[in-house]
Amino acid sequence: MTIAVTGSTGQLGRLVIAALREKVPASEIVALARNAAKAADLGVTVREADYGSVERLKAALQGVDTLLLISSSEVGQRAAQHRNVIQAAQAAGVSRIVYTSLLHADTSPLSLADEHRDTEAALKAAGLRYTILRNGWYTENYTGSIPAALANGAFVGSAGAGRISSASRADYAQAAAEVVTGEDHDGKVYELAGDSSYTLADLAAELSRQTGKDIPYKDLPEAEYAGILKSVGLPEGLAKAIASWDVGASQGALHDEDKTLSTLIGRPTLSLGDAVAQALRS
Repeated sequence: MTIAVTGSTGQLGRLVIAALREKVPASEIVALARNAAKAADLGVTVREADYGSVERLKAALQGVDTLLLISSSEVGQRAAQHRNVIQAAQAAGVSRIVYTSLLHADTSPLSLADEHRDTEAALKAAGLRYTILRNGWYTENYTGSIPAALANGAFVGSAGAGRISSASRADYAQAAAEVVTGEDHDGKVYELAGDSSYTLADLAAELSRQTGKDIPYKDLPEAEYAGILKSVGLPEGLAKAIASWDVGASQGALHDEDKTLSTLIGRPTLSLGDAVAQALRS
């Protein structure tokens, strides 16, 4: 079996490739990347692939049995890019696609959900075997703000008391590897999230405990939080989007209690305490 992975040089893609190498020979893995040089250190076959060109994608997918379609990082362009990948996979004779979607994509209020819903519909209509991995939030989305919180003496956001069932990228990567190489996953839609949930106040309290510093959580109005994100260099559109996702979290968009993720990977997901400790060591 030949397995191809899109977005192989991204943060999740690299972890997926590493997880796959623990399960199948490297000769059976193809890393798809826009810039082949960036994937040279992955230790697997690398093929250049451009989301904008169906023909190039088709060429890159020749001989591939299973494709892991990691959702594009280009919000706003994802739906068209993913449709190109699905069309190319059909033309190249790929038999199965595993797609990384969004937690509860069918009902999620997050602005990200529309493109995932579009892709899921296109995948189901393609006539290929498929599995949909609806990934929840990455814990790193929040622990990445720890340096700023320590520098400023507070953790800020707009998530209110919303509970967040996040998991690490490594957890989601292992789940993808398990599904891609496993059996009995055809036609399944998996809601994937961390074993336990927390509020951003809980995260701030854990950070305070581990550092011995008083780092409170300050909940801000959406516009104010977006303004802070813009002031530290984020593009205005992205700053507004991130703030809106926090508001979505306050409405329960990032919460799930099914523990399907830990069932798939056969172990507990990374705890909040361990995630904070890892972030402080990095």
